[in-house]
This record gives sequence, structure tokens and C-alpha cells, in this order.
Amino acid sequence: MARPDSDDNFPAEFWRSQEMLLLRSVITLVGRKLDTGSICREIVHLLSELLGLNRARILWRDLDSPTYRIRHAYGLTAQEISRGVYLEGEGITGTALKNKHLIIIQDIDEEPLFLGRAVKREHLPEGKVAFIAMPIQLPRNEVGLIACHRLRHRSRNLSDDITMLQILSTLIGQLMALHERVEEEKRVLHEHNALLEQALEKASSRYGIIGTSRPLLRVLADLEGVATSSSPVMLEGQPGTGKELFARALHMASSRNGSPFVRINCAAVLERSFEQEFFGYERGAFPTARSRHVGQIEQADGGTLFLDEVGELPLSVQALLLHMLEQGTITRLGAANPKKVNLRIVSATSKDLKKLIEAGRFRYDLFYRLNVIPLHLPTLQERTEDIPVLSNHFLSQFNQKYERNISLSASAMSLLARHNWPGNVRQLRNAIETVVLLAQKTPLTTSDLHGLLKERTFNRSAEINPTPQQNRPYLSAASHTKEELVAALKRNDGNKTRTARQLGMTARQLSYRLTVLGIPSVNFP
Repeated sequence: MARPDSDDNFPAEFWRSQEMLLLRSVITLVGRKLDTGSICREIVHLLSELLGLNRARILWRDLDSPTYRIRHAYGLTAQEISRGVYLEGEGITGTALKNKHLIIIQDIDEEPLFLGRAVKREHLPEGKVAFIAMPIQLPRNEVGLIACHRLRHRSRNLSDDITMLQILSTLIGQLMALHERVEEEKRVLHEHNALLEQALEKASSRYGIIGTSRPLLRVLADLEGVATSSSPVMLEGQPGTGKELFARALHMASSRNGSPFVRINCAAVLERSFEQEFFGYERGAFPTARSRHVGQIEQADGGTLFLDEVGELPLSVQALLLHMLEQGTITRLGAANPKKVNLRIVSATSKDLKKLIEAGRFRYDLFYRLNVIPLHLPTLQERTEDIPVLSNHFLSQFNQKYERNISLSASAMSLLARHNWPGNVRQLRNAIETVVLLAQKTPLTTSDLHGLLKERTFNRSAEINPTPQQNRPYLSAASHTKEELVAALKRNDGNKTRTARQLGMTARQLSYRLTVLGIPSVNFP
């Protein structure tokens, strides 16, 4: 078949089929990918190959510059394309760009404004050559141009060429506008993601709480949502989930953050000294009261009182605490008048208080006083994606503390992430401390972890199919005799933290056992 720009006459049906083929090809490409460069290149190619509109080119303005240049062309050499640079009003191309109107030159040899800058006249066919410059309306009120040469002796109607160029210029303008919107949305999304990453980075250590998992961020959002209130909050969660850390976070997020945060370990409260420690006393209130003592509740005035393991309080102590909550006052032992206190109560428990109420071991009226806003803290198993960042945090912490430089291999970190961790963050922290203290090389592999942590943390079957039954449970309250505890305290000169670590328990658990067994809280020779 002859080329469409040859001298042969083609019927109207031929040109309609060529037009439809061109449009189908372009629309198919648009549907396949929104790449304006590829689409523009295909348009100028098909204009020449299917409709005989030769040396088609598309121009638009340089960014922050008054010059327009050829961006896409077909039938032009690289040198010709490089010469296609125009200012508004310069030649036919510049005039069409300036006026934003279609310009048709019937014979370029008879038009003095035609510059022939890109394609020299000697490189064009002999005879009359027409030039068509069709403006393209671009975004932000910018203008582009689609231009081409046309042989005058062709049988195809000029009006049909103009119609096709109008359709294609509109399509190009719309595609450019769509492309710009997409790029703007991508830019906004990128900025939004950057802000989210910053927020997550901030959240990963917000209030000293490490992690970016959904359960953690959800409870932090809930915590911040109730921080402005003064209503009592109950933190529920398994041991080791960081209840004190969350209580401090609630305090820091509230308007009370400039006032005291006082923690009371309810598991270590002795029933006989509750009033003295909680409410304080005046000088002379009892034989050994040689000076005034401000109680822990009064110390928290204006701030936050954190009742840790509130389920461990004896019933008699619960009654005194309830009275304080109802009256909003305290009376020091030996004082004549009560003193008003303004504080927020945050309680924490790892026990099911409703079951304790059913068993008659916790007052239901105190429960409803404390449980106004319940917040459930996620277990480490619920936030496994936080394990690597927590592990790295603890590694850095203990490497600095003990002047070590221990690291974990990817396989070792994966093992930690797959473990069940029934002791939650506290157990992970203790395991990392053990690793840093005992490791003899770095980085550590999975075999190294098994050797260092042994059965205290996990066994090899747990690596394959970890289940709660495969992990060692917490020691019972009767795990050590009174004599064993006293001997351990003596070995460590009364240091409870060091003693607890040697016995495989937390300092809080040790304090509870000392209280239950009636071992006095004094230094041991």
C-alpha cells in the first residue's frame, strides 16, 4: 500500500479507517499506562505514518524560562530537535504560542514569518509545503503546541487534518493536566508519608514507650485521649507489659505533668503501716514519731497517684483508700483537721478484679471508683513487630551500661521475634541484658542465643512451634523458703535488685515474698 502522503488518491473510507486506527492506538496506550511522554511520542509517530502529517512535533515552555522547545518529534534528527527553541512571538511557532490560536500556512515559501529553524527548507520535499501549528491548552494556563508539515497536493481534506489535530491537542492537554494532578497527589502523599514516618519515629519512643505496632499506637492514642480528664484510669494487662511506664505516660500527657508522680507498690504495703505511709503523721502521733512525715498520697497532691498491683491490697487497706477517694481528704495521724487533696488516681492490675470481688477479696465499690476508664495494655505477643526495635533498644541500653558492643544476627533477631515471651517486655529486656553480660563474641547467632539463655527463656521446640505451654511460667509465691530469701539477701548485702536477679524474679516479686513471709525490709550484714 502506498504511503498516505504519496500522490495517490485514497477514498474517504480509507482516511476514516486511518483516523480510527490512530485514535484506538492512542487510547489503548492511555489505558495501559499514564505516561505522557510515551503517549506524545506515539501521537507524533502515528500522525506521520497514518495521516501523512510529517515531521510532527510537540513543544512546551521550559520551567522558569521564557523559551519553548521541542519535547517530542517524529522524522526530525537530534540536531533538528535541538534547534527547535522559540520565544513567544518568534516566527510562526512563537506567534501561535503567544496568541494561543491555530495558524495554517498554505505555502511556507511564501510566508516571511516562517523561520524554518528546526528543519531547513532544503531537507523538505519540492513543491508547496504547508505548516500547521495547533496550540495545546496545558495546566496552570500554560500553552503548548503540536505542529507538522503537510504536502499541498494531497487528496485528504485539510479540515479533516485540523479536526484530528484539535482532538489530539485536547487529549494531550487533558493528559498533561491529569499527569500534573497525579504528581501533585503523589507529592502530597509523599509529604503525608514523611509526616507519618516522623510521627511513627516519634511514637516509637514517645514517653519512653518503644514500638510502632497498631495495638501499641492504639492504646497510646486512647491514653492521650483521656489525658486531659481527671477521671481515674485502670491499666489492665499481664505482668511485664509496662504498666508503670504507661501510667507515667498518662501523667506526662496530662496538665498535671508539672506536679508529682507518686507510685505505690500495693503488693509491698504492710497492713499495719498503711496509714503511716499513705496518710503521714504529725510529730508525737506515736512513740517513734519524732518528726512530721508527709504521706505518699499527700506527696502526690496536684499530680498523679499510681497504685501499682492494686489487687494486692488487703481489705482493711481498701476501706481506708475508698474513704479517701469518697471524701477527697486525708488526715495525718495525730492531726486534728483533714486536708484536701487534688490528685488523679491511676491503678494497675494483672489480676481479674471481678473474680477477686466474687471471691470476697476486693471491694466492688472501690473497683467502680477506680475502674472509670479502663485501658488494656497489649502483650508482647500482640505486638510482635515491635520486638526487633525493642531488642535493638535494649541492646544499645545495656551495651552502653556495661561497656560492651554486642549485636544480633538477622537469624537471632528472627528467633527473638518468633518467641512467645510470656513475661512480655520485661522478660525480653532481662533476656537481652543476660545476652550482653554473657556473650563472648558478636554478632550472635541463634545457637549462641540458645547457649546463653538456655531453658530460662526458650527451648529449641519453641523456635519451631512456640506455644504458651512450652515456655516456663512465672515462679509461684512459694518458690523460695524464708531461709533461702534471707540467705540470698545476705549474700548481696541487702540489695533487693541484685538478689531478685539471682533468684530469677523481679524486684517487685521479691518485695511481695518478703512481705508475705514477714521478712523485715532492712539491710543484711
